[in-house]
Amino acid sequence: MGAAVLIDVRNGVVGVDEVLQSVRHPGAGGVVLFIGTVRDNNDGRAVSALEYEAYESMARTEMRRIADEIASDQPQVRLSVVHRVGALQVGDIAIVCAASAPHREQAFDACRALIDRIKERVPVWKREHGPDGGSWVGWSGPDGSMPPSDKERP
Repeated sequence: MGAAVLIDVRNGVVGVDEVLQSVRHPGAGGVVLFIGTVRDNNDGRAVSALEYEAYESMARTEMRRIADEIASDQPQVRLSVVHRVGALQVGDIAIVCAASAPHREQAFDACRALIDRIKERVPVWKREHGPDGGSWVGWSGPDGSMPPSDKERP
């Protein structure tokens, strides 16, 4: 059975090498690393910075659940992910996902499944800042306000 190794949400720099090293093991012939960075545009609009908010305890729990799902039926697959929260500038690393497996195809598939499911299911919200001000991406609050914080949730 595979394993979820390092699962975290952090306010600060994400160490790529830490995530990479956490999944390495003697049976791994393939290691895949996905690094998500802040780009300078989105949907034709300039982006100067991002702000990530998360329901951190739930985000960690859901990321672990996702990694466990992927690893549960894949022997020797190891998965790790660290997602950053707080203020980020263009070029900053927002998320690092790593997967290792005996063969490259398994590692690629596991890493892709990990990032795709995180984007779909994990409670992390993104506010883009640009020349026209800021707006929450994917957030449909009626007044455009920030998503509820950890303190406002049950």
